[in-house]
Amino acid sequence: MSWRTGLGLGLLVAALISGWSAWRQRDTPGPMPVSEERSDYTLENFELVALDREGKESLTLRAPHLQRNPGDESLSIEAPLFLLPDAEGQHWQIRSRQGRIDAGFDAMQLQGQVVGTSPEQASAPTRFETDSLNVVPGRDLVSSPDPVTITRPGSILSGRGFETNLKTKQYQILSQVKARYEPTSTR
Repeated sequence: MSWRTGLGLGLLVAALISGWSAWRQRDTPGPMPVSEERSDYTLENFELVALDREGKESLTLRAPHLQRNPGDESLSIEAPLFLLPDAEGQHWQIRSRQGRIDAGFDAMQLQGQVVGTSPEQASAPTRFETDSLNVVPGRDLVSSPDPVTITRPGSILSGRGFETNLKTKQYQILSQVKARYEPTSTR
């Protein structure tokens, strides 16, 4: 056998082995594609102040974690604290477990143990509690379809469904309304 025949047989064996190897690996999945759900940025322990079209404060947000979803450009927030200014420039505080802000800051949805408190300087301190809350900062509207409890000095209101205007300080419980009056003692 000549050296050329040996070389030809060696190349033939190498070609067969590489073909067999390629055939076996054809069903192996390739690298994982990059998910479009991956956030394009995150913030940790931050304070964000959003301004309206006139340059006035629309809302302030404080939270331990925020991430932006690139698909719909919304923001997902853990344990947010929203500070919403009223007509006098005082701030309502609204807390929840989770929050979501639509692209453009047009609307917010809060979920899980939502608690709102009126400004400290309010003549009648008000507190409301519910499971979810929708906030439209540009229109100063807050609403919830869930059960809500509103506590003010001397009264506790509860019911299902809630709407309020933070500027006018008018609120409405939509159904199943119950009221309990607790007069304050005069000493």
